[in-house]
Amino acid sequence: MIHPDEPGEDDMDFANAFAGRTVIVIGGTSGINRGIAEAFAATGARMAVASRSQDKVDDTVASLSALGAQEAIGTAFDVRDASAVAEALAGFHDRLGPFDVLVSGAAGNFPALAAEMSINAFRSVIEIDLIGTIHVMKAAYPHLHRPGASIINISAPQSWLPYEGQSHVCAAKAGVDQITRTLALEWGEEGIRVNSVVPGFIEGTEGAERLAPSEKAREALVKDIPLGRWGKPRDVANACLFLASDMAEYISGIVLSVDGALYQRGSGMAGRMIGDMLRQARDERT
Repeated sequence: MIHPDEPGEDDMDFANAFAGRTVIVIGGTSGINRGIAEAFAATGARMAVASRSQDKVDDTVASLSALGAQEAIGTAFDVRDASAVAEALAGFHDRLGPFDVLVSGAAGNFPALAAEMSINAFRSVIEIDLIGTIHVMKAAYPHLHRPGASIINISAPQSWLPYEGQSHVCAAKAGVDQITRTLALEWGEEGIRVNSVVPGFIEGTEGAERLAPSEKAREALVKDIPLGRWGKPRDVANACLFLASDMAEYISGIVLSVDGALYQRGSGMAGRMIGDMLRQARDERT
């Protein structure tokens, strides 16, 4: 059985599943994405991570090595820069060989009402989340293991649920999931699988702290989660381990929510809270 905690003896199903395989995690130096990278590292994978901060890359590489990665490397780049993405992924391939698993998780977000958000602000999220995703997909394509590569895009419920204060993210993540579905069709004949994973409310993440800065807010939000608890980074990592494994070799083109059934309620309290917070801030300014 796989538990929502740190890797340990109970995670034997995946203990050696990726030993010697090459796993790339874009955005893998913080939050949920770092948890994903660390879970793969603990199986003995050959790891590469990337984000915009070289300091975070260096810290994460050291952690991955300590957790048991057969090899761990990383570099810093901005997913909005297609040339930088292509150069970095070619370097990963030269060092580690064909990619068995690619996790694309770079993202940007901030709450803003559409009427008050500048076009440049809207564009920045589109460029990071959506354009950044296709930059990663196209740069990785020639380096993917054929057949058998697994791509996992980290998405969000804004892909299909409207959230107040999130028009930019809703537009971007809807595009990300359509990229997932389309590439599952286009690349399936080469034996490449493409899926999306959508995290719920995950403890210790920037998004969780923004939505629930107080204990009262946390208690209110957890009441909306049918399984009765916040998620842990390991919950999302477990889903990625499964989707990337041979046990999921006939699964492609899906958008998998790891949310304790929360999104069955729609955007609900969380979507309303963002809008209320923004309107209150606006009223206080005027």
